[in-house]
Amino acid sequence: MLTQNLLNPERKMKLRWFVTLSTMPLLGVVTAFGLVPQSEISLANTQISVQEIPLAISPSTTTAASFWRNERVQRGDTVAELLRRLNIDDAVASNYLRSAAEAESFRKLAVGKEVQAETASTNNLISLRYLNDNGAQVVIARQGAGFTLKILPAQLEKRLFVRTGEIKTSLYAATDAAGMPESAANQLTELFSGDIDFHHDLRRGDKFTVVYEMSYSNGALVRAGRIQAAEFVNQGHAYRAVYFQSDADHGDYYTPEGKSVRKAFLRSPIEFSRVSSGFSSSRFHPVLNKWRAHKGVDFAAPTGTKVKVTADGVVALVGKQNGYGNVIMVNHQSRYTTVYGHLSRYAQGLHKGQHVAQGEVIGYVGMTGLATGPHLHYEFRVGGEQHDPLRVALPDAKPIGPAQVAAFKPVADNFLTRLELLRNTNLAKLD
Repeated sequence: MLTQNLLNPERKMKLRWFVTLSTMPLLGVVTAFGLVPQSEISLANTQISVQEIPLAISPSTTTAASFWRNERVQRGDTVAELLRRLNIDDAVASNYLRSAAEAESFRKLAVGKEVQAETASTNNLISLRYLNDNGAQVVIARQGAGFTLKILPAQLEKRLFVRTGEIKTSLYAATDAAGMPESAANQLTELFSGDIDFHHDLRRGDKFTVVYEMSYSNGALVRAGRIQAAEFVNQGHAYRAVYFQSDADHGDYYTPEGKSVRKAFLRSPIEFSRVSSGFSSSRFHPVLNKWRAHKGVDFAAPTGTKVKVTADGVVALVGKQNGYGNVIMVNHQSRYTTVYGHLSRYAQGLHKGQHVAQGEVIGYVGMTGLATGPHLHYEFRVGGEQHDPLRVALPDAKPIGPAQVAAFKPVADNFLTRLELLRNTNLAKLD
């Protein structure tokens, strides 16, 4: 042992350095842990306690389950049948909806109208909602042992739709295939009736593109609105129109250049019907059985079809006259006169001297006078002389005013861009 302590001094020094270097990592670890004071760890004083705490739920805070269901009125529906489909089994509600005067609008809901019902788990009615004819929301709600009804003002949302189609058989077949509502299709014919004779000028392959509004209330369709822009390509010629609201009460349709699309006269006083007899200097009269001139155009239509005045004017005659039967004559711009014959009846209150506006209903199709079937005889007179209503050059309405050109141009450009993008598409429906 003693001999082991008597090491070479140089060797002792090497051994000390080796021990020092070997213990440095351990010292570093101890130093790192030593930076956290023991008083902040306090592991020895920590106690863990586990205890069950019951979750108290008061019965008064629970909510009874309710269910919402939607149904549409079907043809032949009764109150009882509609309530059955809504899963409502509630004698009080049934009696209220069948007999209450204020619930009459519910009993008169049109086919296709949507009804929303909230029911309890017992199938008792909590509330009922639907839109009335004005687009306002009707809310019927349980109150005590009975029900109350309130009407909330319509919150209308307007959406723009685009439809494009091609004529293959008829205009209305094409608009149906494109998914256009009937009112928009009628607007389309009226809009371009001053330039296009929809009775004679349509050709297979003619195309149209229409941008129109639809009004919704709470997500349900209320009504089809106004056409905002349209293009009709007839026999290779494109006609375009843009609606411009000049002020809060007035608006009209114009070409992209600002010229009024509307003529001072409509081509036809009836919304799209068949021409049964045209303008002719010699025609065999089916009643008189002889050849004579036919100085007007006959539009075949069912009895009761609405007849519209073709231009602003003043009523000159309302009454019976010879072969015309019940007839109305209207003077326009001092030199034009339109004649509407064989009517079944006149618009209520219509009288001589009354001012009428273009498109206003003045009478109804009939077969009074010399007529073999229901139709409208229509004449267009210039200075007292009859001209072919389908061929005569119609005067234009006023163009857009110079002061409104700056406001009109961006509106027109916006809609024309939409039409341009869709002009050559073959899509039948595009939103």
